[in-house]
Amino acid sequence: MELSIIFLPLIASIISGFFGRYIGDRNSEIVTSVLVSISAFLSIYVLYQVIVNQYEENIVIATWISSGSLDVNWSMLIDPLSAVMLVVVTSVSALVHIYSIGYMSHDPHKPRFMAYLSLFTFAMLMLVTSDNFIQLFFGWEGVGLCSYFLIGFWFKKESANAAAIKAFVVNRVGDFGFALGIFLIFYLFGTVNYSEVFQQIPTVVDKNLLFLGFEVKAIDLVCLLLFIGAMGKSAQILLHTWLPDAMEGPTPVSALIHAATMVTAGVFLVVRCSPVYEYSPLILNFITIVGMTTAFFAATVALVQTDIKKIIAYSTCSQLGYMFFAAGVGAYNVAMFHLFTHAFFKALLFLGSGSVIHAFKDEQNINNMGGVWKKLPYTYALMIIGTLALTGFPFLSGFYSKDAIIEFAYLKGNTTGYYAAGIGIITAFLTSIYSWRLIFKTFHGDYNNKEVKIEETHESPLVMLVPLFILSIGAVFAGFLFKGLFISHDNFFWAESIKFLEPLSTEHPPFWFLLLTPCLVLLSIPIAYYLFVKNKELPNSIVSMNKPLYNFLVNKWYFDELYDVLFIKSSKKLGLFLWKFCDGTIIDGFGPDGISSFIKKCSIKATKFQSGFIYQYAFVMLLGFSALLTFLIVK
Repeated sequence: MELSIIFLPLIASIISGFFGRYIGDRNSEIVTSVLVSISAFLSIYVLYQVIVNQYEENIVIATWISSGSLDVNWSMLIDPLSAVMLVVVTSVSALVHIYSIGYMSHDPHKPRFMAYLSLFTFAMLMLVTSDNFIQLFFGWEGVGLCSYFLIGFWFKKESANAAAIKAFVVNRVGDFGFALGIFLIFYLFGTVNYSEVFQQIPTVVDKNLLFLGFEVKAIDLVCLLLFIGAMGKSAQILLHTWLPDAMEGPTPVSALIHAATMVTAGVFLVVRCSPVYEYSPLILNFITIVGMTTAFFAATVALVQTDIKKIIAYSTCSQLGYMFFAAGVGAYNVAMFHLFTHAFFKALLFLGSGSVIHAFKDEQNINNMGGVWKKLPYTYALMIIGTLALTGFPFLSGFYSKDAIIEFAYLKGNTTGYYAAGIGIITAFLTSIYSWRLIFKTFHGDYNNKEVKIEETHESPLVMLVPLFILSIGAVFAGFLFKGLFISHDNFFWAESIKFLEPLSTEHPPFWFLLLTPCLVLLSIPIAYYLFVKNKELPNSIVSMNKPLYNFLVNKWYFDELYDVLFIKSSKKLGLFLWKFCDGTIIDGFGPDGISSFIKKCSIKATKFQSGFIYQYAFVMLLGFSALLTFLIVK
């Protein structure tokens, strides 16, 4: 049964990818959706067994690498951590597959699209069920490859190609650090299997290494290199620039890859390696700083974006920041809890935005929408649920997980924890403002689209609405139902899959602190309504008064421009120098081109002796004879 969870999506991908042209579009959609759905139901059953019977298993599928001391199996590790990820990956993937039947109905390449979705699901399942770093890296690169395929699915669109390449290249930067981390782990421990590495961690706590001319603690270096990989995959600040551009892919891709699954791989990596990170307080503090900076940065940028999908993309980036600073303060279980709840409401928002885009015939600018809440009643209601959950509205899923992160950061008791809690509260307020801005400008106010008449807008078909409804159930109830299980103080559920050197605090923050975030979230709703529905001129006035700040946010803190100057243009100049001067002038000039040119010139000169006059031939023969005679005498 467990193996079926992994192999059903792979089989679905093979059938749709290689035989889609023979079985037809509809059969490809049905086969992939059914097989991935079966995988989702089996994953739910496995999680049930883990919760009720504390079921754990390491199923060896095959021996993969056996060379010297390197012994790596292809296996399927079932424990509480992987069981949670199995449910997240397969359930969201199954709903995205079903949703895609309606959303991609007019696309001529549906079998290829469904094959990519299923292949991505297989790669992600390989990642989360690995019991060693090599298999983890295989799945890690697999989802990276599939994201390239899916982001650039509409390859005839130049912006989609550019976005796919950008995602691929930026992730390679993080993956380089991740690969170095794996090499270092094998160097230190002689193995890459989780259990063996985690057992040996205490033996290297005091070991130092020379790295780039500096003496550093080995454990800190391992943690840092692994986290660099996580930064790339989970779009943390400095390596975040690929995520918003990835919205060029079809909307189901955004929901699957950039909301619930691939971008959470970095969080999963840090939590999986909690037995390593617990011995490195320095890197945990660094993770906290990176996480809270990312959360704030992405929230500020989302305030001024106009593309409906990019607003939600930056929201994803911000929420991933929350997860990382939860892990940074040692609350790994809370990070996983937010990952779990976030999967439902963020996939709901992405697919809901796809329903809006579908209604507006591919329009994505929220300034060209408005006034359609009566025309799209189901989409409107479901997106309201997703927005309430995202903003942490009381008693919805985001309320339980996000507030728990802020509370545990406060209870950490150190300077970094207090800063993280403060930034978390500010970011929660900003999140609520930009989320309601999206809702109000999309569904309320005047109808602003000049290309599509309001009478032409219509609700999405049932095949698109049913996945939204199922996700909304998770967005409402996931937090309430799983709070006690995921963040219980005795860590009973997580068992050995998450390690704490020191137990999390059992104290409670002050009552005023508990009320602060929910009150700000509630207060933001009338503020957003006034700004974006009642008094639309006020935001324009604020913008005109703070033009430099507005430009700073619109240009995403100028990260793209900075990278363009530092890396893109300098790389192009270096490439031109190596091409034109080193390769063209030096290598080709003195190599094949130079030799051929010299021979050609000599042959042209030699033809002048072919004049037809016998005395010239005799003169040349005499010269040759003289040269030969001289050579023989000298020798």
